[in-house]
Amino acid sequence: MNSEEPSRLISDCIAGDERAIEMLVREYEAGVFRLALSIVGEASDSNEIVQETFIAALRTLKNYQERSSFKAWLFTIALNISRSHLRKRKVLERLRIALTSIFQVDAQKQVLPEDKIIENETEAAIWNSLSGLDERHRIVVVLRYFHDLSITEISEILSVNEGTIHSRLHTAREKLRSTLVHLHGE
Repeated sequence: MNSEEPSRLISDCIAGDERAIEMLVREYEAGVFRLALSIVGEASDSNEIVQETFIAALRTLKNYQERSSFKAWLFTIALNISRSHLRKRKVLERLRIALTSIFQVDAQKQVLPEDKIIENETEAAIWNSLSGLDERHRIVVVLRYFHDLSITEISEILSVNEGTIHSRLHTAREKLRSTLVHLHGE
């Protein structure tokens, strides 16, 4: 998609052109899904987040201002919805734990989608190390390296200054380096 296409496509979407809406969704849905999956870790939740993201984006498309990239704007929406899902999941998990202890039922551990998707040892080690980072460090790594967003775009999405993004990336890389050093036999 060239630089003029998003503007025209957005205008067509605002006008209610169903073909334009379908094109917009198809263009960005895989990236939004990967972002959501990297944050919430479950494919079913990620699919819900993709749907919610596009519904929210299409409802507020008139408010989009082209001073930021459309991808950054859309990813901000997806990130906020993903975080909301995590908060809901934590509440539900606390409820599940409370109910489990009340009824003394052993909960079986669910197999995470990442475990199914990640097949080789190196990818598993990288994913495990990434999952071990706290949210603020994991998100900048995901946005930078999995979604190829610039520091400026990440700064816009997270509403923090670029220096903070650089700092978080540096810290995250150092933590990942220390946990992954065994992969190179060092």
